[in-house]
Amino acid sequence: MSTTRFVLIGSGLAGGLLAAYLGRRGYDVDLYERRADPREGNIVGGRSINLALSTRGIHALEQLGIADEVLRHAIPMRGRMIHPAGAGANTIFAPYDVDPNKHINSIGRAALNTTVIEAAQRYPNVRVHFDHKCTDVDLDSSTAHLVDSGVEAAVSAANFGSSVAAGVSPASAQTIFAHGDAVIGVDGAFSAVRQSMQKKLAAFDYDEGYLAHGYKELTIPPAADGGWQMEKEALHIWPRKSFMMIALPNPDGSFTCTLFWEFEGPRSFATTKTDDDVRRFFNEEFPDAVPLMPNLLDDFKNNPTGSLVTIRCAPWFYQDKVCLVGDAAHAVVPFYGQGMNAAFEDCAVLDECLAEFPNDRKRAFGEYFQRRKVNADALADLALQNFIEMRDKTASKTFRAKKKLDHFLEAALPGIYLPLYTMVTFTRIPYAEAARRARLQDRIVYGSLAFFVMIAALVIIRLIS
Repeated sequence: MSTTRFVLIGSGLAGGLLAAYLGRRGYDVDLYERRADPREGNIVGGRSINLALSTRGIHALEQLGIADEVLRHAIPMRGRMIHPAGAGANTIFAPYDVDPNKHINSIGRAALNTTVIEAAQRYPNVRVHFDHKCTDVDLDSSTAHLVDSGVEAAVSAANFGSSVAAGVSPASAQTIFAHGDAVIGVDGAFSAVRQSMQKKLAAFDYDEGYLAHGYKELTIPPAADGGWQMEKEALHIWPRKSFMMIALPNPDGSFTCTLFWEFEGPRSFATTKTDDDVRRFFNEEFPDAVPLMPNLLDDFKNNPTGSLVTIRCAPWFYQDKVCLVGDAAHAVVPFYGQGMNAAFEDCAVLDECLAEFPNDRKRAFGEYFQRRKVNADALADLALQNFIEMRDKTASKTFRAKKKLDHFLEAALPGIYLPLYTMVTFTRIPYAEAARRARLQDRIVYGSLAFFVMIAALVIIRLIS
């Protein structure tokens, strides 16, 4: 058994999964997480855009034999349920694929996080440490500097005169040094591991871009009988041109709703402050949802407004000492439902690379970066494009006609024509290849349509001349 030791920072979804992969391969793994154990009910509400698990993520889970366990907590979503503007407008169902059996899966973050952490802990060579916040990484010695998050919080409270933290001194928050053969940052979009690389590597490229929109989580509770108040096997969308709301089903009969809206502007989060403002806005824009949301005002006031960031960086590794995985390397906005799936795919690819080059970790890290970077960048572009599609185009008859044409061609040309959404969501075709193939298909289809229109016009002209 290998004695190589990995220090993982971040036990979110990808962190837990990667720990399981590395544990299965026989490595010693210490996984550090700044938050408390989520299995003890320490999930902070109001910030979780529900997850849409699809083919890439399921494949990564299958390699560890936990896909069925995860899917027991999921609800299939077979298409988009579009809620057009205007009181009394009928909803429109748009299936995701020509095959009705293809669907994405709505799953809550807490249930999935618990499953991957427990999968990692099945290996005796994996140890998980909660309440440990990474503050820095020494790249050359592959050593993570950590503090006890619980002590740090108590010290912070003490500094503000909290009676709860009486007797806690700043000296209590001592730095812990976690040394390994390699440190892997799986600690999200604002990764402490990546920040250490930014500070210490002169040739580190970094770019972050924020949307002018933020998001706020809202809730549609279960019906009185415990059932769902809307169609449960669908992702509900209220497209409103410059903004939108979505809702994903939960096993308890509720829906997790997310409002994506501008931070600033005449109608925005900034200008909607009072209860009357909130009521007016929702009654005007989402009249069919308001009767289903008895806690709307409390949710709107109390749940934080999150930001939407795209992060691109390079390289994702330093020698054989440090590596980045998931959002730490490539955070994307959530509009293709692929952020988690891409992070899980990272774990599977990194595992493959470590298997291919078991005695050359630097080469394994480099190969992983080469395979994933171009696809992560392609996904970032696709996610931004899909935001425009969801909020602006899904209510359009022309757009829905294009989707029907996609499904017709997919059925007529099996294995030859695949819509972009199908390639991204229901296959493991690399994201960059899927985007390139979709562009080629569109050129052929629209070129052919233009040709046939031109021929038809010439025939009509000859007939009437």
